[in-house]
Amino acid sequence: MTTYKGLPAPHICDYWEREHSAAFFDDGSTFQIGRIDMVANTGTYLDAPFHRYADGDDLAGLALDRLAALPGLVVRAGPAELAIGVEAFERLDVAGKAVLVHSGWDRHWRSPAYFENHPFLTEAAARLLADRGARLVGIDSYNIDDTRTRSRPVHTILLGAGVLVCEHMTNLGSLPDQGFAFTAVPPKVVGMGTFPVRAFAQVMR
Repeated sequence: MTTYKGLPAPHICDYWEREHSAAFFDDGSTFQIGRIDMVANTGTYLDAPFHRYADGDDLAGLALDRLAALPGLVVRAGPAELAIGVEAFERLDVAGKAVLVHSGWDRHWRSPAYFENHPFLTEAAARLLADRGARLVGIDSYNIDDTRTRSRPVHTILLGAGVLVCEHMTNLGSLPDQGFAFTAVPPKVVGMGTFPVRAFAQVMR
């Protein structure tokens, strides 16, 4: 899918088809090798500090304890709430946690409505989350910033403080408010600041 307006969708194809590979083996073995050509901002993806800052940690510089099995917290935004401010977070203990903002905007995935007038965090909310030690902040929306303007204060504040960002999330409505561990691990790639992740939660029983 096209995740960010104006960027191309990925092209997924075979590099080796099974029929072609049979000529290389004497025992009838066949193999498929796939190929993907894509921009890094595709699907549900993670932003590392390098995405915003040239001297920030790139994907290869992220230790697993910043990405895997983080204690999770879901924050529910109102159905008509566009700018999600400090009031959504000020009573919560976010230190060391993956704070996932559930706006319900994922209902618009793969539709033109997804790209316009989407929920976002305010600059003040980003500053509170950074100041209080959130480890990662995710949102089920087109962007964690307000894309109606030509500035990105939320990315600037969070990534500047080493807080990772996960955008274009889905199915946050199926999670409890807390009591789960969240994981979103990209491959280790030097010199890149964004990459798709398979984001998932392990709910404690």
